[in-house]
Amino acid sequence: MFADFLKRLTAPAPTQLPETDARLALTALLVRVARTDGEYDADEKARIDTITATRYELDAAAVTSLRNNAEQLETEAPDTVRFTRAIKDTVAYDDRVDVIEALWQVALADGERTDDEDTVLRLVSHLLGVSDRDSALARQRVTS
Repeated sequence: MFADFLKRLTAPAPTQLPETDARLALTALLVRVARTDGEYDADEKARIDTITATRYELDAAAVTSLRNNAEQLETEAPDTVRFTRAIKDTVAYDDRVDVIEALWQVALADGERTDDEDTVLRLVSHLLGVSDRDSALARQRVTS
């Protein structure tokens, strides 16, 4: 279903993604991080829905459609390294920092912060080209 999208995203010389494509790719990354621990529960889905509704000013039907498409894209997307590199190359830095903040919201949705979550978020931040400082500030915004 997303073969053409992924081909454009991972092309040798990708161009900046249009807003709707960037929205889909970034939401798929939220899904990927939520699925990292092998559990993808209703709380994580609700957190993703809240984030996308707020961030993109979407109604409930559009949020559900976006998440469903992102779940499918995440399943079809290449490994995390290639996927995040493609996002890094096609999405503006400020948007990637916002995504790190959203990823922290998803990771901390259960009220606990684990070493595994720290490791995954550190890796994803690095792969997205987000500085350690900006990632730490994003986490602080979520936890304060």
